[in-house]
Amino acid sequence: MSTTIPTTTVPTDEARQLLVDLVETPSVTPEEEDAGEVLVQFFAAHDREVWVDDVGNVRAPADDGALLTSHIDTVPGDIPVRVERLPREDARFGGEPTDEDTSEEVDVLWGRGSVDAKGPLAAMAVVAVETGASFVGVVGEEVDSRGALHLVDDRDSEPDAVINGEPSGWEGITLGYRGLLGGNYVATSESGHSSRPDDNAIQDAINWWNRVEEEFEPDDWVPVFERVTPKPTSIDGGVSEDGLSVETTMRLQLRVPPEYTTEEIREITDGHLENGTVHWDDQVEPVMMSPRTAPGRAFRAAIRKRGGDPRLLRKTGTSDMNVYAKVWDCPMVTYGPGDSDLDHAPNEHLPLEEYDHSVAVLRDATETLLED
Repeated sequence: MSTTIPTTTVPTDEARQLLVDLVETPSVTPEEEDAGEVLVQFFAAHDREVWVDDVGNVRAPADDGALLTSHIDTVPGDIPVRVERLPREDARFGGEPTDEDTSEEVDVLWGRGSVDAKGPLAAMAVVAVETGASFVGVVGEEVDSRGALHLVDDRDSEPDAVINGEPSGWEGITLGYRGLLGGNYVATSESGHSSRPDDNAIQDAINWWNRVEEEFEPDDWVPVFERVTPKPTSIDGGVSEDGLSVETTMRLQLRVPPEYTTEEIREITDGHLENGTVHWDDQVEPVMMSPRTAPGRAFRAAIRKRGGDPRLLRKTGTSDMNVYAKVWDCPMVTYGPGDSDLDHAPNEHLPLEEYDHSVAVLRDATETLLED
């Protein structure tokens, strides 16, 4: 580790306060500026170089033996921010308690973003200060990953390893995410009386989508992560304003497992078209990392050191890790406190004890990577 990078121990109370400050500061996409300023002030207070780039990412460059990165933005949702005591069994604690966790009740932070992903974000900021690792808080992950896309374009070189921040539970290590193929199906047909037997554009859309679903009909024995999941997200159709045609537009997404590329799924899906066209506008490649990489080994050891039992996870959605893996040929994992079932939920909350554990695990794993 470079001796020019200042490091300091962040007390537990200060680490928790950073998390509370971030959760109390709304940052629904694309309004991340105020929460970004909370991060800027935290790094500046610890004498770290920090700046905000052209798209709003908060960047604190340092030792690229490990790049710690998580997203600042959240989805909408007004959850009153508060810390309250709850019985341990009601707190959705991510993993079994360790020998240190003897209290029957735990402090729980409620608020939008406490799990997705300000818990991981705050933990990474704390550990970056404590270890001298590089840090980036990115914007736009919940919508279009514009912060991550800008980051990979703007950096001169790739880091040695990436630790991406998303909730995995303090004992969990996420190694894979499915990809995403998204677009709009558009069809037009001549208008006519509804008694006519010819299919109109609305039926064309329905018939095509039925063929797509049949193509990817799931086998119940196959895990969801390994399936292609097609999903229409909206549909609009009817007689045009001039009354001369029937028009329909369907928004659709297909989740893509690592067995395929998005281009392969696109070719299969387009092959079922008889009428209409699809304008594909969103392609995110799937990612699957080996547990035997340096980050994977470092996290397994760090979790066991805390008395935990490491769990290797694969997520059915996507994250900024997909963006990084497409461009950077370096090992990476995703890690962070929180129960991912609470992502975007109206009862989003995080036990602060779990946050403390994740900071300790992240610190140990990051130190190992910086020493390699």
